[in-house]
Amino acid sequence: MNSVANLPLFAASVSTKRTTLFGNNKLQPIRSMRAVVQRVASASVEVDGRTVSEIGPGLLVLVGLHDSDSDADAEYICRKVLNMRLFPNESTARAWDLNVMQKNYEVLLVSQFTLYGMLKGNKPDFHVAMPPLRAKPFYASVVERFGKSYNPDLIKDGVFGAMMKVNLVNDGPVTMQIDSQPSKNTVEPPEDS
Repeated sequence: MNSVANLPLFAASVSTKRTTLFGNNKLQPIRSMRAVVQRVASASVEVDGRTVSEIGPGLLVLVGLHDSDSDADAEYICRKVLNMRLFPNESTARAWDLNVMQKNYEVLLVSQFTLYGMLKGNKPDFHVAMPPLRAKPFYASVVERFGKSYNPDLIKDGVFGAMMKVNLVNDGPVTMQIDSQPSKNTVEPPEDS
């Protein structure tokens, strides 16, 4: 029996297509910015054998830019990542209680266009990723947005377009994927304060 239910979780998420209804009542694929967030004890990025960024406890965020992304997508991802309650509160013994800002931890952002890769046969295809000439300034604005929303000294990033080696010690392990909301017609559960 070969069904999506029998696939590993990551394969099941790739195999299914999310859709939404628009005014003409036709189903359209949802296009959105994507972030893979990992709670880490430490993380670093190397380029050409040299460490260019490193953090201690905090979040490693792999950022995928879709060709249709806008400032609204960047704002959504920034707000969600910084407010995700992925850290324990030692004083109350609550496991999922504090966000990265409440812990005063660091965030390492890494641009990763392969988050929008899909296979055509056995060959990867990245046609829905934002093209590099547009993606580079857009990604720089995402990094700047994180700094303005939190503390610029605690926001680090890799080198856009470089071949990077990303090293991390995943704490938990805890890994979450977030896709931005493409339109005001999409409903999301209310956020906890």
